[in-house]
Amino acid sequence: MGSKIRVLFICVANSARSQMAEALLRHTDSEHFAAYSAGTAPTVVDPRTLSALEQIGVSTAGLSSKSLDEFAGERFDYVITLCDKSVLECQALPGAGEYLAWDFEDPVTSDKPDAYRHAIHEIHERIKMFVLVKNKH
Repeated sequence: MGSKIRVLFICVANSARSQMAEALLRHTDSEHFAAYSAGTAPTVVDPRTLSALEQIGVSTAGLSSKSLDEFAGERFDYVITLCDKSVLECQALPGAGEYLAWDFEDPVTSDKPDAYRHAIHEIHERIKMFVLVKNKH
């Protein structure tokens, strides 16, 4: 097999959902996929995100909040947005093979108990399906 499938996950702050997706894709299938994440208005990685990932045994090594600008000129097979706010801003991203728009509730602003655990579970289920489908090609 050739090179890995490059996937960029995008959200606004790059503090929770896109970080979860990056870590979960690496955890699920780092043999076939290279995972990255960025934000349209990055802040810092929410410590609750790191804690929730570590609780389920997912490595958080190398996770940091990054601007979309850091990936300017890079080529990605898939650009996946994780919130409706970032969809429009990402359509202009050159070098993207295919855009996918996933929308998950932001655990940072959620008032639900276990919002982080719930977000990780939902994102992980979607990533497992994504990996399953893309590995069949």
